[in-house]
Amino acid sequence: MATQVMKSDEARVKWRDVLESAMVGNDTVIERYNRPTAVVIPFDDYTAILEVLEDYRAGQRAQMAHQEWLEDPESGEDWETVKAELIADGLLAND
Repeated sequence: MATQVMKSDEARVKWRDVLESAMVGNDTVIERYNRPTAVVIPFDDYTAILEVLEDYRAGQRAQMAHQEWLEDPESGEDWETVKAELIADGLLAND
C-alpha cells in the first residue's frame, strides 16, 4: 500500500486515477492551500474503521458541547431533563 499526496486541482483532473488507486489499496491525501484536507481510501478500509471513526467524531462533538457549556453554563440542561429524553428515546433504562 502506498500513500500519494495531490493538490486539489490535480486530484480533480486525475479523479479516475485517484479512484483506481483506492481500488488497488492505496490512499490519496488531497491538499487544499497546501494543507491536508481529505483522504480517499479504499472502501473496505473505511468500513473496517467506521466504528472507531464514529466514536472519534462523537468525542469531538462532546468536547465542543463541553466547551460551549464552559463558556455559558446556562446553555446546559439539568440531568432530569436529559434523563427523561434518553428514556423517551430508548437509550436509557427507566430504573
